[in-house]
Amino acid sequence: MKWFLLFSIVLFSPTLLLAQISGCTDLEARNYNPNAIINDGSCIYLSSKIYPNFSVPISDTIHETSGLIYWNDKLWTMNDDGDTNLYSLDTTGINLQKFALLKVKNKDWEAIAQDSSHIYIGDFGNNVSGNRQDLHILKIEKKSLLENKIVIDTIAFSFEDQINFEKQTSNTTNFDCETMLVTKDSLYLLTKEWSSGQTRLYVLPKLAGTFKAKFRASLNVNGLVTGGVLLEDKKIIALCGYSKNLQPFLYLLYDYKENEFFSGNKRKIKLGLPFHQVEGIATKNGLQYYLTNEKFQRKPFISVNQQLHFVYLSVYLKSYLSKSSN
Repeated sequence: MKWFLLFSIVLFSPTLLLAQISGCTDLEARNYNPNAIINDGSCIYLSSKIYPNFSVPISDTIHETSGLIYWNDKLWTMNDDGDTNLYSLDTTGINLQKFALLKVKNKDWEAIAQDSSHIYIGDFGNNVSGNRQDLHILKIEKKSLLENKIVIDTIAFSFEDQINFEKQTSNTTNFDCETMLVTKDSLYLLTKEWSSGQTRLYVLPKLAGTFKAKFRASLNVNGLVTGGVLLEDKKIIALCGYSKNLQPFLYLLYDYKENEFFSGNKRKIKLGLPFHQVEGIATKNGLQYYLTNEKFQRKPFISVNQQLHFVYLSVYLKSYLSKSSN
């Protein structure tokens, strides 16, 4: 009888029951549940729009800026067609420096990412015909870059579920890719899906060699994902992209489980930059973000030059970061 009573107390303890409640744990969400302990990814948010704190022009040399990282107190970017240089600039958009990457080609460099020791450049843009079979990533040793004795390895890959390599009409494929994230042990790719408006997550080793990128999950972002930055210790990912009519957006993923990036909070935020082809995003600390857009022209009505933008996302992430640090 004593054992039965003890079992009942443990089983029906309010504290233990509370610990099992899952739901929306984000204070900023419409459906925040104060009793929820486990975030089940169900948070719903009001529509939101943000404008840059500042926007400044950047050099014509990087008019196709197609990716962005923050490292060594500088922003680093590259062009997406032919140009085999890596560029650094300061956070006001000036003091441009060029670093020549020798013995490599640039068919369509579309993403840049980093870990503590290397920079990764993704030559995997695939929007022209959707049938590239030479997808690869350049792995550049940071120390060698600063010493001007650049060491580069290559990671070649294919998507494990792409079986059709027939030529497609331009900007219709779901196997285009412009976003790469780096964790301690892996590279993650997010597709830019012209037909579906979704993005799919793939993973591969960050080692030199040839690999199959393994499918992990998909997410309907209702747009074209063009860049991203990961803060692994804070469990925050900020993606950038735009709609087919060039309405740019940010897409925040945070408070997820391990490397299941789509399992936590998912919040889309419009950017008040109409007709801007936003391609790169970088951050210092998870609250302050830099973005770049490529030069875009549709004469005679639209002409947008390449720019650097700064946005402060405290209103969206401060409560989460405060909560997670406690």
